[in-house]
Amino acid sequence: QVQLVESGGGLVQPGGSLRLSCAASGSIFSINAMGWYRQAPGKQRELVATITRGGITNYADSMKGRSTISRDNAKNTVYLQVNNLEPEDTAVYYCNADIKSRRYSDYRNYWGQGTQVTVSS
Repeated sequence: QVQLVESGGGLVQPGGSLRLSCAASGSIFSINAMGWYRQAPGKQRELVATITRGGITNYADSMKGRSTISRDNAKNTVYLQVNNLEPEDTAVYYCNADIKSRRYSDYRNYWGQGTQVTVSS
């Protein structure tokens, strides 16, 4: 059984920063792309950033210049550092990963349960 568990969310003041972490666990053979998505109330889930196993990154336009996605392949963990947070960043942030477990022969897509980020004074 593969699980993604996020941590690091919470209440942050406008202009503040936070760092989210997501650790994959279970019977994992290999992980390809990992990423972060978010969903604000009443809106669709949207891309925040992704990173390949080799470290190639992709960001949503709204996150460029103030966020950094990184990963530790040895720890099966992906991180998201976001600076200069705005109230519009308030959302549930979800971790996503393409994982080949020891149970299946192909890569399958997994989601974490989400972590709430609230930006408010």
